[in-house]
Amino acid sequence: MSRGRVLVVVPTYDEVENLEPILERLHASLPEAHALVVDDGSPDGTGELAEKLAALDPRVHVLRRTTKSGLGPAYVAGFRWGRDRGYDVLVEMDADGSHHPEQLPGLLAALDDADLVLGSRYVPGGRVEDWPLHRLLLSRGGNLWTRWSLRLPLADATGGFRAVRGELVDRLPFDDVASQGYCFQVDWAWRAVRAGARVVEVPITFTERTFGRSKMSRSIVQEALVRVTWWGLQDRLPVRARRPVPGRARDGRRSTGVR
Repeated sequence: MSRGRVLVVVPTYDEVENLEPILERLHASLPEAHALVVDDGSPDGTGELAEKLAALDPRVHVLRRTTKSGLGPAYVAGFRWGRDRGYDVLVEMDADGSHHPEQLPGLLAALDDADLVLGSRYVPGGRVEDWPLHRLLLSRGGNLWTRWSLRLPLADATGGFRAVRGELVDRLPFDDVASQGYCFQVDWAWRAVRAGARVVEVPITFTERTFGRSKMSRSIVQEALVRVTWWGLQDRLPVRARRPVPGRARDGRRSTGVR
């Protein structure tokens, strides 16, 4: 199945040390792909560097925003930018090197038989490198809680290395995505499942960043815990008592699109 034009959306905030190396690795691994750097007003000069790189390489594009609005809004803005310009496949990838661009061809190959491909740390063959034990336990525990609370048959719903067909992006109700941080990944994976999308997971290696500070914070973890718990509780109420939850069909039926 033809994949068409590929756009890798790379959100940045204070990634000046990481940006150029990750784009070089991306284009070494997938020369035909384009990259969109979505910078949220980085004070360290990331946006200015992105503009310089874009001036030298027609495969690099920049969307600059004035304030730090969160990961979710950055990706939604990137998705819209890409679809408005006719890209057929959109990819999420971090700028800090934790996602390996060398693994992107494998994600795209899996997209031949799927609408959404998740790079998964927690399926057989996937792994995490250089994380302290407490952070690994937090991530694994969060995914187990998400899987149970939302009855979501995914091993790694919180991961941010994924590829999606543009047609699925067009179908999903991103306008009401309220998640600002990493909970966005759970939010829209759940929407995809409920929309009947073909969702698959492929193993990846996740590596801790080399430069800069992690964007993970206590507030982000708290947001994810509260939202997932609330969505799960709502999902278990009788249909008439429910408030709308992401991607729920009006008749209350569940999607069976995940394979």
